[in-house]
Amino acid sequence: MQGAGGLAEDGVIIGNTLDKYGSCNPIVRRIIEGFDQSLSQLVATANPRSIHEVGCGEGYWVVKWCNEGIDARGSDFSEKVIAMAQSHASASAIDNNRFFVRSIYELEADRDAADLIVCCEVLEHLEEPEKALEALARTTKKDLIISVPREPLWCALNMARGKYWSSFGNTPGHLQNWSKSGIVKLASRYFDIERVLSPLPWTMIHCKPKSN
Repeated sequence: MQGAGGLAEDGVIIGNTLDKYGSCNPIVRRIIEGFDQSLSQLVATANPRSIHEVGCGEGYWVVKWCNEGIDARGSDFSEKVIAMAQSHASASAIDNNRFFVRSIYELEADRDAADLIVCCEVLEHLEEPEKALEALARTTKKDLIISVPREPLWCALNMARGKYWSSFGNTPGHLQNWSKSGIVKLASRYFDIERVLSPLPWTMIHCKPKSN
C-alpha cells in the first residue's frame, strides 16, 4: 500500500490535502504554518527550476509552486486523488497534465527526475519504505526533501486529544513510526543528509545523492 496522505473525518492531519489547508481550527492552522514555513525554507535553499512531488495528494503544493514560476509536477498512486489534483489545477488555471498516476515504487530517473524531488507524508504509509527510498535514490539527481510524523510525539498528541487509544495513538493508515533519529538514520543509508528541521510534529530532511 502506498499513501499520499489525507485528512481523516475527525480532522487529524495525515498528508498534503486541501482540507487541512482550508481548516478554520486555529491550532491546526498554526501547526500547518510551521510545516509550510519549513518546507518553503528547504525549497528556497534547493532553489530548483523543476520539482516533482511524489505523493502529491490533491496538488496544493504543485499548484503553489507553478504559480511561483517553478516547473512543478506531481504524482500519486491513487487515480481518485490525481483526479482531484487535476481539478484543482484546472480551477487555478494550471495545466492539469502536470499530475499523473504513479506508484513511488515505479519511479525511474529518465522519466521522473527533477531538480528537486519532494516526498512529504508518504513513507509512513508504506509497507516497504526501504524500497521506496531506493526508488527515490535512483530518481534524485540534485535534491530531495522528505518528511514523516515525529514519533512518539505524533501518537502522544493523538492520545492527548482522546484519539486512537486502541492503537496507542497511531493514526489509521500509518504503517511505520520513526523518531527523529530513526528516520535520519534510515535516510542516511541512501542519501547524504544536508539539513534536518523539526516543525511540530514532523521531521523534515533535506537530502543529496550519496557522494561516494
